[in-house]
Amino acid sequence: MKQLTKRERLIRERVDLVKLHELPEAIGLLKAVKATKFDETVEVVLCLGVDPRKADHMVRGTCALPHGLGKEVRVLVFAKGEKVKEAEDAGADFVGGEEFSQQIQGGWLGFDRCMATPDMMAVVGKIGKILGPRGLMPNPKVGTVTFDVGAVVQSIKSGQVEFRVDKAGNLHAPVGKISFAPKKLEENVSALVDAVKRLKPSTSKGIYLRGYTISSSMGPGLKVDPQAA
Repeated sequence: MKQLTKRERLIRERVDLVKLHELPEAIGLLKAVKATKFDETVEVVLCLGVDPRKADHMVRGTCALPHGLGKEVRVLVFAKGEKVKEAEDAGADFVGGEEFSQQIQGGWLGFDRCMATPDMMAVVGKIGKILGPRGLMPNPKVGTVTFDVGAVVQSIKSGQVEFRVDKAGNLHAPVGKISFAPKKLEENVSALVDAVKRLKPSTSKGIYLRGYTISSSMGPGLKVDPQAA
């Protein structure tokens, strides 16, 4: 029989994986059973009552987390002309055009978010098959194809998170670090849940937010009461 690790024993002793928790309680438990030395990312998974096969049920958007993600977000901007300086002044890490398209085709992916001005989408389109599966493709629906470069770069750098429902009707998104104060994590989670609720498709029937789970990188997944969200 496999011997349990210290972390596994702690989780078994302290956590009820079946129980529906209040959000503050769930966050407190994640902090109590942390047994790693690194600052784990906290993630939320929302189970939605939608059919992703229908175009109008594809819940997708962004949310500006009030307390950010707790990490440096590297932003690549495809732009030209005066928009290059606007992006650089706003804090973009990489700004350019064809040269970055070629680097990406060569295997470079040293960025976390990607955006483009509309007049650069012909360049970005060449690498769509690389960016798309990784969730990095600029999209006007989430505001990453725009001439308002400065404002979007600043929003991303300050902790904006992008989300999209998957084929199973679930939506995954990071909401901060385990080192965050409990209240900050609560407020980040609440902001995300509220943003997703506002995007409920008009044709969605029945319960929209069916349930959600919060977890840390190496911690357990704790069910949270959606009625208290």
